[in-house]
Amino acid sequence: MFRRTGRLCLAGLWFFCAPLLATNSPQQDLLDDLARNAPGLNRQALQHALAAMQCAVNHGAAPAWRLAVIDFSRPSTERRLWIFDLRRRGLLLRDFVAHGRASGENFADRFSNLLGSHQTSLGLFRTAESYSGKHGYSLRMDGLEPGLNDLARERAIVIHGAAYVNPLLVQSQGRIGRSLGCPAVRPEVARMVVDQLKGGQFLFAWHSDPRWLRGSAYLECRPQQMVTLASRG
Repeated sequence: MFRRTGRLCLAGLWFFCAPLLATNSPQQDLLDDLARNAPGLNRQALQHALAAMQCAVNHGAAPAWRLAVIDFSRPSTERRLWIFDLRRRGLLLRDFVAHGRASGENFADRFSNLLGSHQTSLGLFRTAESYSGKHGYSLRMDGLEPGLNDLARERAIVIHGAAYVNPLLVQSQGRIGRSLGCPAVRPEVARMVVDQLKGGQFLFAWHSDPRWLRGSAYLECRPQQMVTLASRG
């Protein structure tokens, strides 16, 4: 699936072999193409997501063909989840996504990696296996960032459908419903989201707060601070 040329390269996605945002580079073209197809997405959030994914691939993560980006600096009343097809450079879905009930009301401003915190975690995740559980068809994820999200599996942070992810609730409570920390989605799109992201895709949960940006091992590409990727690819 990939070959070595000083860095790990994705088959068919050779732009990940060079610095991500060199001027007039294929990497810049990718950013521009995805941004063009998702004009509502903060460009810095998308840039950071691509940089984090490239860092993971360059340090041993298996290739992926899908990328999900969540901008948790946006309110829950907005469609703040984007799912991209990287091969076709297209947008597959933009939709609502919940944050943890202890992370805030309409806006998420508190984040945690702790068991029982009921807060959202930020950073780079690798999706894993789908399964049927108490929320129906769901998707497990592994957090790749020590101290930020690496307890995601232990916390049962999964993608699942939930009736409380309902924009009609905004009229009565000023926000959609909240989860126990999971990025829950509307039941109407849950199966599509799980099917598009299962099996080793990337999800990047972003926020504009500089405090957490400084703590991400992937944005600065600090391999010595990363979760071992061999077992997570």
